[in-house]
Amino acid sequence: MEKSKVKIVFSISNFDTSGSGKVVYDLAKFLDPAKFEVEIVCKNSKGYFFKEVEELAKPVHFMQFNQPYRPYFNLLFRINPYRKFIKNKGYDIVHSWYWSSDWTEALAVRLAGAKFIYTKKSMSWGGVHWKIKSFLSNFIITTNKGMDVFFPSKVNKMIIPFGVDTNHLKPVKDDSKQKKYAFKIITVANLVPLKSIEDIMKAMHLLDKEDIEFTILGDHHNEYGHYLQDLAKTLKIHHQVFFLGKQLDIKQFLNEADLYIIPSQREGLPVALLEAMSMALPVLGSDIDGIRYVLDDFPDLLFEQGNEKKIAEKILYFYKMSPEERNALGQTIRAYCIKHFSMEVFIQKHEELYLKIVKK
Repeated sequence: MEKSKVKIVFSISNFDTSGSGKVVYDLAKFLDPAKFEVEIVCKNSKGYFFKEVEELAKPVHFMQFNQPYRPYFNLLFRINPYRKFIKNKGYDIVHSWYWSSDWTEALAVRLAGAKFIYTKKSMSWGGVHWKIKSFLSNFIITTNKGMDVFFPSKVNKMIIPFGVDTNHLKPVKDDSKQKKYAFKIITVANLVPLKSIEDIMKAMHLLDKEDIEFTILGDHHNEYGHYLQDLAKTLKIHHQVFFLGKQLDIKQFLNEADLYIIPSQREGLPVALLEAMSMALPVLGSDIDGIRYVLDDFPDLLFEQGNEKKIAEKILYFYKMSPEERNALGQTIRAYCIKHFSMEVFIQKHEELYLKIVKK
């Protein structure tokens, strides 16, 4: 008898440090329950966001789904518990959101007779292990065009960019915006050196305008966060830069801002950029693969990565705009986001892919 639902499990390291936690949450929440039976496997319950995951009331399993490669002679023995878990649960598909090039999970899944998919989220690449993982995968999902070069001979691959809930993330009329005295820049990031947040601060220093403020959302209690705080003092803009930590809901902060900037050195596809666009907020981003893919139709919103002078010029352009002009651009950007990066599009593409895979 044909199964009425596709049984799928999402594997992810955790919902604390993993940047894919919200994406997995969205898939688990919005996949059609009439067609899909969804479960999650992860390594621990750390992180404030895990409480949100628990509220979905989906089965969550805690286990080590990957193993060290060596010693090779007993690798099959060490992956056997996970293989048995997949087989006994009767999963049709394991969709991995694990960040690593580790291929032991893929091997266990294939030996269990299930289909293995992974989403390539970042632009990191190199070494034989990524190639082995890709070879063992039944299908690979990428998030921007620049990733195609990683798998030149892989037929079963496609781009599915992340989506955002544009029904929730929409601007709220705020009359105080018309009366405020500061031009507010914002960025949302996992604060690591690759994010190049210092470039925005250096651009502010070049502009030397007291009425420009910069809000940073992200955990700043680390080495890079301390560096940024020290740099703000060195540049004498510390009274204009605000470190507000990691926030569960960024909607209010985006609604109060005038400009979102993402100056990263490398990105797969930045969800925070999509969230800002959904909020009808003018955006600027470095001209790199993941950001260029999102802003493909808006080349004027891109700048050379690492060039604080160009960033300063772009900031000044928006600074001189009237609120009405910024709002008009923001609405154009939001419409583009709804068309290409809405949650509806994201879920539909995954549902179609899952159904196609189980029929093969």
